[in-house]
Amino acid sequence: MVTIRRARPQDAPAMAQVHVAAWRSAYAGILPDAYLEALSATREAASYERAILARRGGHAGFVAVADAQEDAAQGIIGFATGGLARRPGLAEGEVETLYLLDDFRDRGIGRRLMRASASHLASLGVQSAFAWVLADNPARWFYERLGARLMARERVAIGGRALTQLAYGWAPIHTLLTATASTRLPR
Repeated sequence: MVTIRRARPQDAPAMAQVHVAAWRSAYAGILPDAYLEALSATREAASYERAILARRGGHAGFVAVADAQEDAAQGIIGFATGGLARRPGLAEGEVETLYLLDDFRDRGIGRRLMRASASHLASLGVQSAFAWVLADNPARWFYERLGARLMARERVAIGGRALTQLAYGWAPIHTLLTATASTRLPR
């Protein structure tokens, strides 16, 4: 069984491990191998810990914890973060990250993490939300299945490579809350 809960500062190292693993899996062949290999869980952990502690702009993180693990920090298999939009104009709120280990995909966990993020954003009074997704990300269909509509596209440079990222949005945010209301049970 997997539990979703609010992220704590001590979760940052495990969140960083998931982040690095998810990027290496999702972006293999999209981003340069050298860039993916150079990703640092230590650097990411420090960033996540700072964000969890600071809570700027209503920032919050939610972790998916596999209950079978003895140490909850080591049992983190996915997470989502978000808060008020970092850049105005697209929506009021932003789902900044959503990462899940490959072995736990297609079990409704990503949907549950999105629900936690959307509920948090709604509690802040946010009426609309969006998430940036690389156009070449093979899992971008996930956002479309949750009722997101394409709001914007832009060019970004990551690892020395020019890529297109897409902003998928939900306006009103209740569209996302409704789409994530029910989840499939794990098989």
